[in-house]
Formats: sequence, C-alpha cells, structure tokens
Amino acid sequence: MKTTTQKKETSPTKIQKATKKQWVSLSLWAIAYTLFTVWVGNYLLLFGLIVLFDIYISKIVPWGAWKKTKNQTLRKIYDVIDDVIFALVAVYLINLFVFQMYKIPSSSLEKSLLVGDYLMVNKISYGPRIPNTPLSFPLAQHTLPILNVKSYFQYPQWPYKRLKGLGQVKRNDIVVFNFPAGDTVALKMENPDYYYSVNQYGRNNVHSNQRVFGEISYRPVDRRENYVKRCVGMPADVLQIVNDTVLINGQQIPFPKNAQFNYLIETTGATWSEKDFEAFAISRDDYSRNILMNNYQNAEHAFEIAGIAKTPDNKYNPVYNLPLTQETLRKINRSGKVTSVRKETSDFLNVLFLPMPLYPYDYPQGWTRENFGPIKIPAKGETIRLDKHTVAIYRRCIVNYENNTLEERDGKYILNGQPATSYTFRYNYYFMMGDNRHNSQDSRSWGFVPEDHIVGKPIFIWLSLDKDKKGLNAVRWNRIFKTVSTD
Repeated sequence: MKTTTQKKETSPTKIQKATKKQWVSLSLWAIAYTLFTVWVGNYLLLFGLIVLFDIYISKIVPWGAWKKTKNQTLRKIYDVIDDVIFALVAVYLINLFVFQMYKIPSSSLEKSLLVGDYLMVNKISYGPRIPNTPLSFPLAQHTLPILNVKSYFQYPQWPYKRLKGLGQVKRNDIVVFNFPAGDTVALKMENPDYYYSVNQYGRNNVHSNQRVFGEISYRPVDRRENYVKRCVGMPADVLQIVNDTVLINGQQIPFPKNAQFNYLIETTGATWSEKDFEAFAISRDDYSRNILMNNYQNAEHAFEIAGIAKTPDNKYNPVYNLPLTQETLRKINRSGKVTSVRKETSDFLNVLFLPMPLYPYDYPQGWTRENFGPIKIPAKGETIRLDKHTVAIYRRCIVNYENNTLEERDGKYILNGQPATSYTFRYNYYFMMGDNRHNSQDSRSWGFVPEDHIVGKPIFIWLSLDKDKKGLNAVRWNRIFKTVSTD
C-alpha cells in the first residue's frame, strides 16, 4: 500500500499582501497620530497605533464589514452614514483643538468689533484645552437647538489641562473666554448673571420662582457662554480706573483706537433723522435712546445732574444718549447740529436706570463704572492674607474657580475644613473690559477671568451682517476677512 506525502502550501498573510499604498497610508497616519499624542502628553494613546496597524495592514478586525452588503440601497445608506460620522469627527476635532466660530452678540466691543461680526477664533494662539466634557455634540455650546436639551453629557468630566500653544495672553489682546459667572445659570434670566440676581432678590426667591427665573442649572467650564473682551489687566497687576482712564500699577495705559464712551448730545432743537445717525455710523439700537421721546422717569432730575437747562420757552431740546468714538465725537461737534455735549456719568445713569452691577456684589466699595479699584489681579503662586476685604474680592477665585471650601467661624477662616490665615492661588487671572466702555458688562461687573476659561484669540472676520438691514444690503462687505488686530 502506497502512501503519498503532499506538501502543504501556506498562503501569504495579510501583512505580506499589504500594498505599498497601504504602508504609506499607515506611515502618514502613524506619524500624525504620534505627534498628536506627544502634543497631548498622554502616551497611553500610543496603543492606538495598534488599531491603525490593524485598519491598514493586518485587518484582523473587520472594520468595514458593515458596509459590505449586496443590497444597493443599504450600501448607499451605509456610505452616507460613514461620510456623516467622518465629518462629525473631523468637525469635532477641529472645533476642539484648532478653530472655533463665534458670533458677536452684543455691542461691548464696538467699534472694534461689531454686532453681527462672525469670527474665526484660533485656539492654538494660547493653546487649546483638553475638554472638561469630552462627550458633546459639535458646534453646540451647551444646548441643542429645537430639542432644547443639553448638548453634552455631564460625565465624564476631565480636569483642566492646556496644550502648548503659540504664545500667552498679552495686554490689549482681544480674547474669547467662557463667562466666569456662568457656572450657575437661571435659565430664564441669564443676564444679569445668577449671582447678581441672588444678591438683588435673595437666593430663596431665585430658586423658588421658576416662572420668572426658570430652572437653576450648573455648567462646566467649557460649556459656559463664550464672551469676547479686551484684556487690560494681567496677573499680579494692580488695576484702577480713574475718570474712565485705566491705570496699571499707577501708569495710564492708552485707550483702544475705537474706544467708545456714552455722551449726552443736546441738539439745536431739531430731532435727528435716520440719515443723520447713519452719517455718524450710529446703529439703530444706539440712537433709539432719545431720553425725552422715550419718556424716561426722572429725566428732568437727570438733566439737572448733567447740567442740561431748559430753553427760554421752558422746554428741553431733544437729548440723545449715544456711545461715540473720539473721531465721531469730533464730527458731531463740528456738525452744527448740537448745543452741548457732555460725557455721561454714573450719577446721571443711576437716576434713569438700575445701577450697573459692580464686583464684588456683596461688599460695597463705593466704586463706580468710571472710578473702580484699585484692585490686585491674582497671579499663580501668589499668596494673600485672608481677611474681610480679600475674601470679598477673591472668594469666587478660591471657591468657584479653584474648587475649595471656605467659611468663616467665630472670626476665623476655615479652608477645606482646616483653619487658615492665607491662601495661595493655583491659576493666573485676567481683567477683561469692552471697548464700548459705558455699555459693557465686564470684569467690573463679574470679576476676574481664570486662565482655564480662556478659549482663544479671534484672528479674522469671515462674515459680517448688519441687523438693521436686509438681504445683500445687510452684508458688510468691507469687513469680510478683515483681521482682528491688537491696538
């Protein structure tokens, strides 16, 4: 009986069959992924190289099997799903680490940035943050439109870490940051902020009256509203505002080129037309504040404070309350349309409206919008003595931003359960102000901006729409792709 020995041939493995194109693709993605891992500083991510190797070379896991169907309809659906997933991941990563879109919602930086400007914000300028809430829907800050639910999962939450960027925040930079006092929000009354509402109406009233204030919600740092202001105060600076002039360590710093202040414009007797205001580049929201036409209560008392007198026939000329740059102010003074021009003061303003909220809310300093401080801006590693004054100024930094507990017992301070006489800051802080100085709620209202709230630096305007106009006329063509520069 004969036996035949057959030689068994081994088929080439998937690694041996890998093409040059596969190896090149793997190499490029592996280099990019390794550089990203080094940037992030978490070397456990290098295990992801095994996944990349399997996707391109070994193919042990059938990553694309779900798309290999003979049903053409299902195949088209799978292709669309694949494209959507890839687009969402790409947008998420770009939005997280590189660029973010931002729209100017208010006039606090006019005329440097206008309401309706759409900004491209560079996160690499100061280094992007690792997200506090990594599981979130791209392009939605904290709430999903239409559904009106949170756009992120509350857990997991990661601690603050900032990747290496191109530089640091500098004085006079225009900066996008998360609103510091936006950690707790009354959803039906977000402006003024929750802490001001609690100070004005009492905590029980704010929490119990949902019809007025809505639900009280907590937001992690990266899910708080985005604000944009100019950085005027750096860590360790002593800042003071004297008659609207900012002093840093006793030295005056220049006004921004387009800084605005409110003025009382008493006309020669005629009411200005819309064309008059357009000639001075004053928006409809700003010129609607004709004090007499709007019948403000106590207007006459306010005029007495401002020194505006009645005409010989016992009437007042029309008086407008307008934010103006120095250039526009000169044009108005030369126009022949005004009898007098006076800068608005807090005394005048407080007769007509509620006083502007000033920081700190619960420790009256006698400060005003135009005369504020002096106040020391905290710096990382700096130690302060704990007393009534410093606790009033820095409590939010210690408790809300640096996550400590602080209470007073029998005249002594208890920090994280232990008696303490001093505190050392863990973060750097900044003092932010709007260029529209009399119409900006900024660090004068809600205090310092911690370093972990810094988002990035606007680099250019990619679209600008004037809400007072319609159609193509609303597009400010001269502002498109205009760079956002430091004065």
